[in-house]
Amino acid sequence: MKVLVIGGGAREHALCRSLSLDPDVTALHCAPGNAGIAEVAELHPVDQLDGAAVAELATAIGAGLVVVGPEAPLVAGVADAVRRAGIPCFGPSAEAAQLEGSKAFAKDVMAAAGVPTARAYVCTTAEEIDEALDAFGAPYVVKDDGLAAGKGVVVTDDPVAAREHALACERVVIEEFLDGPEVSLFAITDGETVLPLQPAQDFKRALDNDEGPNTGGMGAYSPLPWADPKLVDEVMASVLQPTVDELRRRGTPFSGLLYAGLAITSRGVRVIEFNARFGDPETQVVLARLKTPLSSVLLNAAKGTLDAEPPLNWRDDAAVTVVVASHNYPGTPRTGDPIEGLDAVAAEDAPHAYVLHAGTKRDGDAVVSAGGRVLSVTATGKDLVEARERAYRAVSRIRLDGSQHRTDIARKAAEA
Repeated sequence: MKVLVIGGGAREHALCRSLSLDPDVTALHCAPGNAGIAEVAELHPVDQLDGAAVAELATAIGAGLVVVGPEAPLVAGVADAVRRAGIPCFGPSAEAAQLEGSKAFAKDVMAAAGVPTARAYVCTTAEEIDEALDAFGAPYVVKDDGLAAGKGVVVTDDPVAAREHALACERVVIEEFLDGPEVSLFAITDGETVLPLQPAQDFKRALDNDEGPNTGGMGAYSPLPWADPKLVDEVMASVLQPTVDELRRRGTPFSGLLYAGLAITSRGVRVIEFNARFGDPETQVVLARLKTPLSSVLLNAAKGTLDAEPPLNWRDDAAVTVVVASHNYPGTPRTGDPIEGLDAVAAEDAPHAYVLHAGTKRDGDAVVSAGGRVLSVTATGKDLVEARERAYRAVSRIRLDGSQHRTDIARKAAEA
């Protein structure tokens, strides 16, 4: 089978890496891709938001499966365009992708499905914003209703900062703060059958000890040794299956990757948000632990035959990913800096540690930075202690002027 992956970040590199190791995949293509993905897939300079262009490319290369990585193409209807061309596509329709594209829509679905989540107000005026902030008090949780590349959420004790962020949004969701650790749980679904993956935890703040501004994610790990062994079953029963059932009932079935961002609160599991695609950087660690070949699972989801898929097989290994970000991220990042040490990681640390490219591109013979999050250094080990050691050893070999990374990814879980 020929597979086309849409996107160009570390999530897509992780997907391409897994698919390149799959014996059923005879040819792998990616649009637009990046410098690292170019090592395992043929790249195509196609606008990932142009559904017609993506469908045309998929047809031209004879793709048997298209996998849409990022949220923006999904919300733009790229999966719909591919399906109209008669090609199986892993990713929800534009309508179903509103589960991520609109926080207000997601709250409505959760209310109808009885899914536990934070109480919230949807606001469009300054008066409504002030009332909602007063109702909940600090810490304030303010979410842009639309897509914001993982940076549309502000959690702060400062009412002025909360109000400023809210007023900058066209439509905003203000909700109660949820205490407790956060967990990311992915599930693959064809709109009826739901197949959960292994949970992971990511690190949203830019700096160690969860300080600094919110980012798209600075690292992740899996498994979660501290989590209740029944967590996945509980979330399946109370969150994932009811949400998929409700969307099908509305006539907008969700087929693809349903991502539940969860808070394990003192009152039980609560949904923080839904995403309509694999999360970044959690995908990097979850796929590092998946033994089942990926293509058949994604194809069965795309074709509506997921009930034929046997249970997934997982490695016992732990996995840790550390994001190397460019100077000034999550502000306007500096780009064009050469990246050194990639060959050293491949020579010294493989196969237990490897580099997944995010914001990179080729400049002659050099690989240079081309975004905020530049690399995801991923490692596996018999436990989190070993996986962390391998990941940070590999990070130490990389040279990128002005780069930054957190030093505490998975540290508390490894020490527990």
